[in-house]
Amino acid sequence: MNMKKSLFILFFLCLTLSCGAAVWPAVWIGCHTEKSSADLCVAYFRKSVRLDTVPEQHLLRVSADNRYKLFVNGVFVSLGPARSDLSNWNYETVDIAPYLRQGKNTLAALVWNYGEKRPMAQMGTNDIALLVCADGADPVFNTDWNWQVLTGESYSSFDDFVVPGYYAADRGERFDANDYPWGWQTEQETPGFKWKQARYLDAAVDKGTRDRGGRLLVPRSIPQMEMREVSAGDISLPLTVAPHTRTSVLIDRDSLTTAYFHLTTSGGKGASVEVCYAEALFNPDMPDIWHATKPHRDETTGKAMMGVKDQFLMDGGMHRQTTTLWWRTWRYLELTVETADEALTIERLGATFTAYPLKKESHLRASQELEQIEKIGWRTARFCANETYMDCPYYEQLQYFGDTRIQAMLTLYNTRDTLLPRHAIEQGRMSMTADGLTQSRYPSVSPQMISSYSLSWIGMLYDYWMMRDGHQWLRQYLPASRHIIGCYERYLRADKSLARMPHWFFADWATGFDYGEPNYSQDGSSAYQDLVFVMALREQAAMEKSFGLEVLGDYYHDLARQITAAVRTKYWNSARGLLADTPEQNVYSQHVNALAILTEVLDDHEAQEVCQKMLDDTTLIQATFYFRYFVQQAMDKAGMANRLLDTLQPWRDQLAIGLTTWAETPEPSRSDCHAWSAHLNIEFYRMLLGIHSAAPGFAKVRLTPALGHLSEASGSIPHPLGSISVAYRKTGHALHARIVLPEGVHATLEWKNQCMEVDHSQELVIAE
Repeated sequence: MNMKKSLFILFFLCLTLSCGAAVWPAVWIGCHTEKSSADLCVAYFRKSVRLDTVPEQHLLRVSADNRYKLFVNGVFVSLGPARSDLSNWNYETVDIAPYLRQGKNTLAALVWNYGEKRPMAQMGTNDIALLVCADGADPVFNTDWNWQVLTGESYSSFDDFVVPGYYAADRGERFDANDYPWGWQTEQETPGFKWKQARYLDAAVDKGTRDRGGRLLVPRSIPQMEMREVSAGDISLPLTVAPHTRTSVLIDRDSLTTAYFHLTTSGGKGASVEVCYAEALFNPDMPDIWHATKPHRDETTGKAMMGVKDQFLMDGGMHRQTTTLWWRTWRYLELTVETADEALTIERLGATFTAYPLKKESHLRASQELEQIEKIGWRTARFCANETYMDCPYYEQLQYFGDTRIQAMLTLYNTRDTLLPRHAIEQGRMSMTADGLTQSRYPSVSPQMISSYSLSWIGMLYDYWMMRDGHQWLRQYLPASRHIIGCYERYLRADKSLARMPHWFFADWATGFDYGEPNYSQDGSSAYQDLVFVMALREQAAMEKSFGLEVLGDYYHDLARQITAAVRTKYWNSARGLLADTPEQNVYSQHVNALAILTEVLDDHEAQEVCQKMLDDTTLIQATFYFRYFVQQAMDKAGMANRLLDTLQPWRDQLAIGLTTWAETPEPSRSDCHAWSAHLNIEFYRMLLGIHSAAPGFAKVRLTPALGHLSEASGSIPHPLGSISVAYRKTGHALHARIVLPEGVHATLEWKNQCMEVDHSQELVIAE
């Protein structure tokens, strides 16, 4: 045994004795590079072993910093780690047995670190690191000094692009085929490249072990992302570009996608291919990029192409297949090819769609228009869910907890997945700061605070409890939500109204709000701010009384009652029959009056009158897509769900301009794909079909169909115990209903002030 290996074993014995079994029998390994940590850096790792027999199962735990792609004998088998922070660094457990063979086997990993140019959602260090550790299997592949590593300049950041509006996602990549070790995933020779012994970095430890300044490992809590081939766009291939030529081609794939982009070429040594990705084209007469506007999304003539770009530099090889490290979002692609002395042939453009593997279990049958709206909403929701929920897949890819409350409820109404909502809840807790608030978004390398989004996180707990129960699991989060409420209480004044909360208090991108914030008086008073706090207090009180501390539940309930009374005194204008936004009573919004209905500031009769005015009085500040979610819930609570179909014009406007996903705001919109605008995929089931959870865990069901002008509609949603299926038909003054419930679940059907009990499967007729 050589001296280095002896020292290595002694080192691990010492670690095991001092730290216990939480130290892994593998080490983080890295590379030898002089490349600046400011730029994207890539390393190639591999290790070959001989196997006399192929095991039925061979589990490996795999992680990297920042990201990896894992190959077994040249076959791509895993990608990760799922994004998180250093105190909760994810690893994947991968069974590589199906890819092993008798004889020589090569495990290889492409590992990259974004350095200082990382996307906002990518946390980690600036050092490339890889970890592979057997999980109950032969440790022959464990990362140690026997691994080889190779670095080079094959990948670097490509910053030569302009994106209109705030951008925080992945920068473009420059891929240089001349510096790429073709065939590196197997034991092939790589002429011109010198493999080195991997560099030892640090011990690998589980979360809960004493932190040695590295990454504390936790098992990945979500599945691998869906990966399937889709069209990159319609183009006639192969396409050959003559020597000394520069040409561009615009490709429209007709609808948005989120996918890894693939390029296959032959020849063209010295050529470059730039690929620009855009959700839409832009009007060319823009004053600056911050005020760029978009035409009808199908229009191309005379329009400008701007967006994220990748660049591929060619080495002249045949059938060169390259792919992006990270996925892209596009409807439009622009390829700009510039050749040198050789012709370049583009043989194939490919795309591998990727998103969180949500499976739609809901089903709607209504008008063609509503079904189209629902289809686009589902596409929007899917594209905004990857390793976390995301506000948008193009511009930011960040999990904002205000957006995520809507996305999680959409998941619970339309799928059986509980892992992604739970994942989001846990990441909210992980983001909490010492003052008692969650960060607005997480994971995020740049902390940002939106005080109102901490209350949205409490709402996520409540929604999960009502839709899927899990109170034993949720109990662990009550101390965190109490901490948030405690932070708010510090700003309560003697009159039981809040002083202005610190940080950004986002409410909606409404015209009439200052950069998304509600209206305030000079002393910081705001009805909106008070009412969202009341909503969180009521939700927290209900959870405390059920599975927390009942005395705290009573306290929060009483505090909510006191603030509600103060709001009534301070903001109610009896002459207008509305709540004002500020004590001066000179500005009114849909937002405040919707919250007044939801928090029961008003009695039932007042709520109906206020709801009517909220919908019809256009002098009120109008909610945009985000807050319409709460406006529609207020309509439901006030018994005016029948007007849901009258509120769909903003979505119809988007259909009319060719959008294939729902935008962030009405025109002009930065993002063409924003999940908070997809909440009709909740309301078509909750309001139109009237399917409500009436008890924690959906243990009881309340059915309040509100078909509006439709004569019939039907559909189903997933339930923890099965599915809920309803079909309604109106004839004259009667409602014909067919209800199917899971075994043991009871429902109450309410229509036209009548109420009937439903048990399991029944067909009913209710006459007015």
